[in-house]
Amino acid sequence: MNIVVTGGAGFIGANFVYYELNNHPEDRIICIDSLTYAGNLSSLEEALKNPNFRFIKADITDKAAVEKMFEEEHPDIVINFAAESHVDRSVEDPGLFLRTNILGTQTLMDACRKYGIKRYHQVSTDEVYGDLPLDRPDLFFHEDTPIHTSSPYSASKASADLLVLAYARTFKLPVSITRCSNNYGPYHFPEKLIPLMISRALADESLPVYGTGENVRDWLYVEDHCAAIDLVARKGREGEVYNVGGHNERTNLEVVKTILRQLGKPESLITYVKDRPGHDQRYAIDPTKIHTELGWLPKTTFDEGIKRTIQWYLDNEKWWKDILAGDYQNYYEKMYGNRGNA
Repeated sequence: MNIVVTGGAGFIGANFVYYELNNHPEDRIICIDSLTYAGNLSSLEEALKNPNFRFIKADITDKAAVEKMFEEEHPDIVINFAAESHVDRSVEDPGLFLRTNILGTQTLMDACRKYGIKRYHQVSTDEVYGDLPLDRPDLFFHEDTPIHTSSPYSASKASADLLVLAYARTFKLPVSITRCSNNYGPYHFPEKLIPLMISRALADESLPVYGTGENVRDWLYVEDHCAAIDLVARKGREGEVYNVGGHNERTNLEVVKTILRQLGKPESLITYVKDRPGHDQRYAIDPTKIHTELGWLPKTTFDEGIKRTIQWYLDNEKWWKDILAGDYQNYYEKMYGNRGNA
């Protein structure tokens, strides 16, 4: 099959590209990414050596570029990771999030309607459900939990989800959606909590924690998430939403302290900063549906996953130091400056 992965130079997208190449070597993977600040082509350095992989620099809101790709590649499955995803940035510039996350989704689905596909899969987030109270550990997000967004980011993702389901009903487009909890693992952009804390701890810099650090997240190792997406896109029921959770709830402060312990750094590096507006208290997903229907459960505990993640950052210092220095943005020109998109 020909599988299009949008946003494949981002964190989860890059991990998914490698998951597909490793687990489905018979398939062709076509990656589209506009290489905005969080898109890092060097994350795909090994994939670029694979004859079954093609990278195209394009924006998913660019109708002409998207349709050109469809005409050239005739994809069977489109998996949309492409999204602006950092909550703090969405507070600063909501319009950018609406453009990419909603209009980009529309552009992709219009092309899917025009050229025909076996499945369009939307990668969403548990943030569309809002949050849960800290004093009710018995509560979890289910697929029928009402949407209740807290930030421009989550509102844009919820809007995209609703648009996907509308295309399924109105145009009979074969779609599926997964809503995941917080991911962590290799290739995670250093502005996010875990890689930010790892990089700053290694440099003996202060570790900024919002508020009191009591906000709770359900952490999902990225490879487990990739396995779930692959399963749903290939075998999940059309028109369905599947929640993908890690059963690994931790407060932000617990996560930071775990990283410090693993690196042998003192907790005195922790500093508490003013909380961000609308900061969700707790996320927790019930993955019963995907487990019952498709047999998926996460394989990686948080303690195991955080050790693997920290080791990856220790082994790949150049990758994240290039990002912190801004040098990663030159990688595309180095690789493709005189070669075009092929």
